[in-house]
Amino acid sequence: MKNKPLVFRRKIYDEMLRWKSERNGKTALLIKGARRVGKSTIAEEFAKREYDSYIAIDFADAKAPVWEAVKHISDRDEFFMRLQFIFGVKLYERRSVIIFDEIQKCPEARQAIKYLVKDGRYDFIETGSLLSIKKNVQNIVIPSEETRLTMYPMDYEEFRWAMGDKVTVSLMGENFIIMAIGFIITPIVSGIWYFIYVYRARKKAFKDLLWYRDIPLKGNLQQANDMLNAYKYFGTDYNNLLSACVLKLINMG
Repeated sequence: MKNKPLVFRRKIYDEMLRWKSERNGKTALLIKGARRVGKSTIAEEFAKREYDSYIAIDFADAKAPVWEAVKHISDRDEFFMRLQFIFGVKLYERRSVIIFDEIQKCPEARQAIKYLVKDGRYDFIETGSLLSIKKNVQNIVIPSEETRLTMYPMDYEEFRWAMGDKVTVSLMGENFIIMAIGFIITPIVSGIWYFIYVYRARKKAFKDLLWYRDIPLKGNLQQANDMLNAYKYFGTDYNNLLSACVLKLINMG
């Protein structure tokens, strides 16, 4: 039974496992969230896989015998005995769990969680819609013996799992890391190559201007003027050379 695959793999299941192993019956587990996100399903799947037996009480559809049993919830022995007779399930100490589904419909059961947990015989899981849980607590003492988890609709990774795809999201994550590294490294490498390019261009321009300054007065005036215009943006050192070359151009003119 415990090796049966999950109906849908949900990330909250791992958090539920941590609750079971770390709290070991010292708190009840309250799973809250919007309607139709799978709270009841995950609670029952968890009970099937991780316990020897369980009883799930849906307070939104409970029959008269269940409500009668709730009236005796302060007497734990009688309450547990009634539940076992009603559902035909044997509960085993520290190996069984009782699920209170739609707990907002039965504030008395939620208030009794403090004493049910203190009893220590069984684990307890509560599920309830987020808004309704907040509305139906005005007249009760909210138990502190609860570990609260919020369940959300399936995210994209859970959706891919449900479709039988176990690799797409992990590959996307790996590629994202590679792309992020690329975005960081590319500007650095590009900057280095641009620096080398500019350095070489400036060096060549400097040599060209030195050559032009020192050659005899001859050559095509327009060609010399084009060369000077091409290199005139390279900075202060070049401006000094340009000044000398301009004087030569004037003399050539």
